[in-house]
Amino acid sequence: MSFLPSPDQQALVDATRSFVQAEVGPLVADDDRDERFRKELIPRFGEMGLTGVPIPEKWGGLGLGYSEYALVIEEIARVSPAYAIAVAVSGLPQVILARYGSDGQKRRLLPELASGRHLGAFALSEPGSGSDAASLRTTAVRYGDRYVLNGGKMWITHGPYADVIIVMARTGGNGARGISAFVVEGGAKGLSFGRAEDKMGLRSSPTHAMTLEDVEVAADDLVGREGQGFTIAMAALDSGRITIGATAVGLSRAAADAAAAYARTREQFGKAIIDFQGVGFMIADMAIATESAALLVRKAAWLKDQGLPFTQEAAMAKCAATDAAMRVTTDAVQVLGGYGYTREYPVERMMRDAKVMQIVEGTNQIQRLVISRHIARG
Repeated sequence: MSFLPSPDQQALVDATRSFVQAEVGPLVADDDRDERFRKELIPRFGEMGLTGVPIPEKWGGLGLGYSEYALVIEEIARVSPAYAIAVAVSGLPQVILARYGSDGQKRRLLPELASGRHLGAFALSEPGSGSDAASLRTTAVRYGDRYVLNGGKMWITHGPYADVIIVMARTGGNGARGISAFVVEGGAKGLSFGRAEDKMGLRSSPTHAMTLEDVEVAADDLVGREGQGFTIAMAALDSGRITIGATAVGLSRAAADAAAAYARTREQFGKAIIDFQGVGFMIADMAIATESAALLVRKAAWLKDQGLPFTQEAAMAKCAATDAAMRVTTDAVQVLGGYGYTREYPVERMMRDAKVMQIVEGTNQIQRLVISRHIARG
């Protein structure tokens, strides 16, 4: 494991940085204010290869690892956590299909998703089952060569913009063993979405409730086997925690950079405020927290790339990186003082964006539960 990107990895980071700064950077503040999501940008990410980084080349991806994927997500998040989330969430169906999908599903769906021509989504949470995902109530009943899905889902990133949604539904009895995974394509008859949630942060990332009323899918749209859905969902979340951690690291870097730049130029009592220990130490702590989180994310990604167990490390990375992002962005607002609390500067948006990172892909309380259970097993 290297602590520095390889030349090829650095070239990918540099290309990502140039693209996102040029194409997304000028839009971020206005789109946050207007709660605007630009789906038309996703194919542009795809043209850069950024929407299918870990997907095998034969299915339209770059065929790289999560080490590269995490670096790409981090770089996007330095400019726009919302579009980092867009790329990461659209990647979840790809990761699921690449591992558990049939050859037919891979041929039909992966090239469109990996290219960014189609946008993916993941539907697990429900109004009555968030952290307790195994208690979900959406049903899938088989009739001959079709399944009929009924139920409601919450917190669906991309909602009506999604072209391909992996939906977890109950095909058997209570508990995790009764859950199966299905491909539901956007626009399916009986599929509908509520209005976009009015969120504190990530306001240009659309989040919707989803309703399934007698939605029919082919038996071939079952992913894996009946009863394997919970295993599939948990594996996807393990991978997703790496990308959420990477998003939080990118956000922390942006906030720390903004605070340091301001503190170097803002003068009080005849000198730059970074030269006062009260401010300088805050900025030092931001750097420590960000670099520590980045190393945890990179370790989890490296373990995944090596085919080694990484569940505990992914939970650590997600928990540490998102807690760090909340601290770093809050301190960045403090460094900027009154200016930091206004929309004239980006750090107030960064602080709003950071909070949800501690909630999505399993709350940080759930991450601590995952970690403690691994430790208890020895």
